[in-house]
Amino acid sequence: MRENGPVTSATRQPETKASAVPPRLIATDLDGTLLRDDKSVSPRTVAALAAAEEAGIEVFFVTGRPARWMDVVSDHVHGHGLAICGNGAAVVDLHGGPGSHRFVKVRELARENALDAVRLVREAAPGTVYAVELTYGFYQEQAYPKLHMEIPDSLATAEKLLASDAPGADEPVLKILAFHPELDPDVFLNVARLALGDRANVTRSSPSALLEISGPGVSKASTLALCCAERGIAPEEVVAFGDMPNDVEMLTWAGQSYAMGNAHPAVVAAASGRTVDNNEDGVAVVIERMLAERR
Repeated sequence: MRENGPVTSATRQPETKASAVPPRLIATDLDGTLLRDDKSVSPRTVAALAAAEEAGIEVFFVTGRPARWMDVVSDHVHGHGLAICGNGAAVVDLHGGPGSHRFVKVRELARENALDAVRLVREAAPGTVYAVELTYGFYQEQAYPKLHMEIPDSLATAEKLLASDAPGADEPVLKILAFHPELDPDVFLNVARLALGDRANVTRSSPSALLEISGPGVSKASTLALCCAERGIAPEEVVAFGDMPNDVEMLTWAGQSYAMGNAHPAVVAAASGRTVDNNEDGVAVVIERMLAERR
């Protein structure tokens, strides 16, 4: 999940050396990466994704979005039809279309870990407010701001939302969202990581001070690695794209990786290459060049 907003200036051309290993899988973030700021997939990008699939290269959408927000790309899935959602917390089959997705793999955040995270982050950063993302539900505290494109299913304190008798208690917790109204986003991220240690994975994909807290070891990279291992695909056969801190591990893990022209500085540092920004179809630019080099 990411609110729109430029982070760094755009790079005009893709910058990286061609890989000696032919790519077998493309892993791309959505918001700020594959999608333009108006949340559309451009005709050029649609054509590039289709050309990659036709060339035998699998395409995985790897996003912080929950499964129910995947309608923006459900018309563009090919072959396997799978997407990695919730920063690695779920692998979802999108073939059924909006509202008919099927969870293939869930890597949940244990409720006791979630409750520990709520307490520890609030102690480290007083004023933090929370929302809870389940497989099918979204719940939030009263003071949590309207940051998302939906009405919460229930309002209560995070402690009550995570209790064993809470609404949706039979559903896995995919992640909790922590918002601070005053802290700098990167400062808040560092504070939370220090407070939680290895109890949970903490990242962010929004320009605001909104953190996404998942189970220990759960990230875009770790779930992508599981999916690739099931297919016999090595890291050096993966090309990845991203723009925000929740993409850093994935870009570091992949054999080739591209920071968008609008990427956060940490993403630029992690990636092996750069492309133009999301509004200039930076993912398509790289795919087109990559396919041309294979001819």
